[in-house]
Amino acid sequence: MLQAGLYRTEEDLPRVLRLGARVRLVKGAYKEPKTVAHQKKPEIDAAYARLMKILLVTSDYPALATHDPAMHAIALQWAAEHGLGPDRFEFQLLYGVRRDLQASLVSQGWRVRVYIPFGREWFPYFMRRLGERPANVTSVVRSLLDERRAATRP
Repeated sequence: MLQAGLYRTEEDLPRVLRLGARVRLVKGAYKEPKTVAHQKKPEIDAAYARLMKILLVTSDYPALATHDPAMHAIALQWAAEHGLGPDRFEFQLLYGVRRDLQASLVSQGWRVRVYIPFGREWFPYFMRRLGERPANVTSVVRSLLDERRAATRP
């Protein structure tokens, strides 16, 4: 896993690719100090987009781990421009967060891996992921309500 938010990742990526490792790109897994990581969303997004574009054309089946539809759109546009099909990469999204995005990507023929935190620390991890972006809480509640409504329709 490489974190786009870290300053060093742009230097780490070529070294990791030379090793032949598969890469899972995330925006940032932890809150880091400004001495080592971007702090503002536009900076993190720009770094993620730069790294993602490199991964899509130079690596072996990268995992794009983000719930950000803007990043998905950039990935899909870049894939179209470079003739990359669904067999070249996958999107990874946390179970219960943005199920609408998951369904949309799958309906378009893209590969989506839904991951579930497991182990003793699953709940703190899940809560941290939700807390990083308050809109994630709304998304989880909305998706649960939508599923409940769909299940009760005649």
